[in-house]
Amino acid sequence: MNNFQYYNPVRIVFGEGQIKQLADLVPTNARVLITYGGGSAKRTGTLDEVKATLDNSGQREIFEFGGIEPNPEFTTLMKAADMVNENNINFILAVGGGSVIDGSKFVSLVSSLQNEDGSVSRDKAWEALTSFCRNIKSAIDLGAVLTIPATGSEMNSGGVINYSERHAKLPFGNPLVYPKFSILDPTKTLTLPERQVMNGVADAFVHVMEQYLTYPVNAKVQDAFAESLLKTLITEGLAVKQNPEDLEIRKNIMWTATMALNGLIGAGVPQDWTTHMIGHELTSLHGIDHARTLTIVLPSVMRELKDSKKDKLLQYARNVWNIINDDNQLTDDEVIEIAIANTEGFFRTLELPINFDDAKLDESAIDPIINQLKEHGMVALGEHKSNDLEVSRRILQRAAASA
Repeated sequence: MNNFQYYNPVRIVFGEGQIKQLADLVPTNARVLITYGGGSAKRTGTLDEVKATLDNSGQREIFEFGGIEPNPEFTTLMKAADMVNENNINFILAVGGGSVIDGSKFVSLVSSLQNEDGSVSRDKAWEALTSFCRNIKSAIDLGAVLTIPATGSEMNSGGVINYSERHAKLPFGNPLVYPKFSILDPTKTLTLPERQVMNGVADAFVHVMEQYLTYPVNAKVQDAFAESLLKTLITEGLAVKQNPEDLEIRKNIMWTATMALNGLIGAGVPQDWTTHMIGHELTSLHGIDHARTLTIVLPSVMRELKDSKKDKLLQYARNVWNIINDDNQLTDDEVIEIAIANTEGFFRTLELPINFDDAKLDESAIDPIINQLKEHGMVALGEHKSNDLEVSRRILQRAAASA
């Protein structure tokens, strides 16, 4: 196991009806900006529930900013940052899924990057994003009410921002934007469309794989934890498709998605993130749901990099898919291929794409993706930093040829 420091200050408030805890969690004299997405928070009544809880306690002033996109747009978030400054906001409350929380984190960070006239500088904010926002030294406090389990943003300090005008989708991270708290009420997921539920399961699954499927460093706790999360996502992902009204299934999916990216399973182990970096470009160029880009790319990553990931792929086959080869009737490559095929089968059962053809793409999509990876400096990916543009091209060629 590698050396590491682990820090996570997020207070999790989990369970049915826990939005009422906002009365104690949000400072009583705060000027609060409630951020949300395309309207589901309004339609389901969650936004009204949040506002009623805040209005009935303390002397808070409440403001709203809606319309944060599923892939939060830089230009939209700049408008929210302007609103923060114009109204002297000192607390942001994100009500929604990972995109709303990611976007709110970014707003929290860049609101301090001002021009001489006090307006938020778009140039400074873009420059900050291209350096992952690591150098920003102040941020506005924020909390979250999670409605879509998927990204784990509710319990980490990172996010991803889309800038369509520049064909860019870039990650960022800064410990200043760990949420002060996150409320996780599984009942809020019962109204989600099936597509969003399945996307969430896939997103969490690939988050675990990015931290697990690398090479062994004798991190037994992290490996066992990661494998248990993967098995839970497989069983509960299949179960929720059959029984979408079962709240107990929803609880396990919500908590697993949070645990998948709160830093625990990634502490002291090498991490990959190749699938995500390539997937971001698919979203940026073609508007494909983030999770669905991951299920398109991951199987090809596993096949292309099976030699460098061999030990962990065999461990994954045995401990997650129960592929036992003690009598050595199968070659290692055959065991690995069965595990990859099982992974694809799981995604297929959830009605998720696993190749270009499923997304109505072909080989003509490859060059623009490679150009974008180069433009964004994604030229040394993976746990060994050895996945150059030629490796990324081969991964994409596999995805294009696997229909």
